[in-house]
Amino acid sequence: MSPSSDEKPSREAAELLGFSTGQIVQEIGYDDDVDQDLREAIEDSIDDDLEDEDCQEIVDGVILWWRDGDGDLVDALVDSLTTLAAGGPVWLLTPKPRRDGHVLPATIQESADVAGLRAMSSVSLAEDWSGTRLASRQG
Repeated sequence: MSPSSDEKPSREAAELLGFSTGQIVQEIGYDDDVDQDLREAIEDSIDDDLEDEDCQEIVDGVILWWRDGDGDLVDALVDSLTTLAAGGPVWLLTPKPRRDGHVLPATIQESADVAGLRAMSSVSLAEDWSGTRLASRQG
């Protein structure tokens, strides 16, 4: 059976994140506005559930849902590195322009710099969400 038209874009977006079967991915900033289809596609790609913010094991990657008004982005980025394996990506997911909670690219860049990260790429991941891949400057 072929995927529905709604599932295919989510699956393709999840593939852009680069996670694979067996990896452990932590999700931070979950709320009722996140894109559920994208979440499910990520879980399908790793063949497991996403770990919540209380996860204490070393993770292969982090998905950080972030909206303007959520607090201090630098603090959130630093916290996201706590259990991240060396070289693992932090995917910062923010609302697209003209959506509630949109975060300016300059804010993302400044916050990443202060947190010791660098923005590697940005992609459209869902109807309302964009993703910015952040990597450690040491990596």
